[in-house]
Amino acid sequence: MVIDIPTLNLDSLKKPEATVTPLYHDHIPTLETPNQHPHHTKHLPRGIDETPEEQRRHWFVGSIDQGTTSSRFLIFNGEGEPVASHQLEFENLYPKSGWHEHEPLELLASVEECIDEAMRKFVDLGYRKSDIRSIGITNQRETTVVWDNTTGEPLYNAIVWPDTRTKDLVRELKSRDQADTLTDLCGLPLSTYPSSVKLMWLIENVDAVNQAYEEGRLAFGTVDSWLIYKLNGGAEADKPVHVTDSTNASRTMFMNLHTLQYDDKLLGFFGIDRNKIHLPKIVPSSDPCCFGKVAKGALSGVRIAGCLGDQSSALVGQCGFSPGQAKNTYGTGCFLLYNVGTKPVISKYGLLATVAYDFGGGRKPVYALEGSIAVAGSGVKFLMNNLGFVDKSSAVTELAESVEDNGGVVFVTAFSGLFAPYWIDDAKGTLFGITQHTQKGHIARATLEATCYQTKAILDAMEKDSNAKLESLAVDGGLSNSDLCMQTQADITGIPVDRPAMRETTALGAAIAAGLATGVWKELNDLKEVNQTGRKVFKPKMERKKAAKLFKKWEQAVEMSRGWVNEVSDGEEE
Repeated sequence: MVIDIPTLNLDSLKKPEATVTPLYHDHIPTLETPNQHPHHTKHLPRGIDETPEEQRRHWFVGSIDQGTTSSRFLIFNGEGEPVASHQLEFENLYPKSGWHEHEPLELLASVEECIDEAMRKFVDLGYRKSDIRSIGITNQRETTVVWDNTTGEPLYNAIVWPDTRTKDLVRELKSRDQADTLTDLCGLPLSTYPSSVKLMWLIENVDAVNQAYEEGRLAFGTVDSWLIYKLNGGAEADKPVHVTDSTNASRTMFMNLHTLQYDDKLLGFFGIDRNKIHLPKIVPSSDPCCFGKVAKGALSGVRIAGCLGDQSSALVGQCGFSPGQAKNTYGTGCFLLYNVGTKPVISKYGLLATVAYDFGGGRKPVYALEGSIAVAGSGVKFLMNNLGFVDKSSAVTELAESVEDNGGVVFVTAFSGLFAPYWIDDAKGTLFGITQHTQKGHIARATLEATCYQTKAILDAMEKDSNAKLESLAVDGGLSNSDLCMQTQADITGIPVDRPAMRETTALGAAIAAGLATGVWKELNDLKEVNQTGRKVFKPKMERKKAAKLFKKWEQAVEMSRGWVNEVSDGEEE
């Protein structure tokens, strides 16, 4: 399925009397000089006629955005604006209850097709391949791929991050000695999410994987590693490129968060012998050489210079470079990342510690605290699909605005328990405060507010862990389109909520990482004007006492939502 991504007005970007240039062009840009061709009459070496800012307008950076349901390729100009893009959905496989897989070669094919199609659109504007300085990659995290290091062929489907087939394995691991010491090393608690337990399951349960492991042929990686390896030519390359960046490696439970290298204690806990397996080399998120070059296709010869896990990439795309800055992506659920600076903070409140980004070049790595909310946009879909309140998601805000407030209704949207910072797995979705006067609008408003309350709870925990006061909350994702929801978020948290006009922040983050490595931007200060046009800031309007009272009622409702999950044994009556 092909999906159109909103971009700039393309007609305004076309050059007068421009002719279409062949898609495949032999000239590859160097890191030292800008590109020159007939369509760019002002392309002169830096220092002759143009300032660095003017020169930057002629440079472009590509971004692969490989997600759970689709792959995309976007091309950004030096001001952070998308000028061409293409998106494809691919098949998600659910072979058993709780299992979630992707076919690795289909992931690769979807990325390659997106690149080719976006490049055709780019060329139609009068540009050519030599205008693209480099590309970056951002990807779904934790999803695990294994392949034969000698042939480059996958040995099993990719196990996707929310897959729960390892739940019994995780329960057993939690009972082992030293299990409670892992978080201090890697920042993550034992759960079904990290790549470590997925790899263990593959070695223990898939004969081809186990045989490759015992024979020293097994290669492991997250989606970024797989794509970089194959885009560079895979096993057929003169020097196969098998790397990952620290933001992705921090989601495996194999990397020491303090050294940003593999830790033998962590590998040993999961029974992984590094002499039997090919692990990707951990490198910075931004580097002109580590990630190699595209081997074939429309971008043949173009450098891959940036790599970030999707949530880290969204923080970078929001330019959250200072401690105390945070971003929240309002999708099906919510993912919050909070910049804590150059030293990792191990949470005391149930949050994850992770790498925000590592731009290398003598810069220190930057860390973040992360919290997630299970239900955000999916709550809106529940009102639409399950209750039939509206016929399209965008109508929920209009329904919520049909009433002045929530009418005393509180909706704890714990459809699958509550995540950070509550971690209540026996909670169920519960509506409180319903009276004979309750209308659909009250429930719609309470649904939006539930996401805002949970966001506040996570941000409060982040401030306690980091001892840093939150300055502002940058937002993106589908639910951030609701002005009512964003104003409510500002009112509940008491801080400004900053929403960009251009919402492709995850893809932009990978482009920034690549652009920093290849001279599009020299320093973080060069990015201060990127994606600033059309931003809307929602400032708190509600009195703090009233906001505190509403949040207290939410917390009361959370406590009352506990204990609804009770397993009944076969011998008991229901």
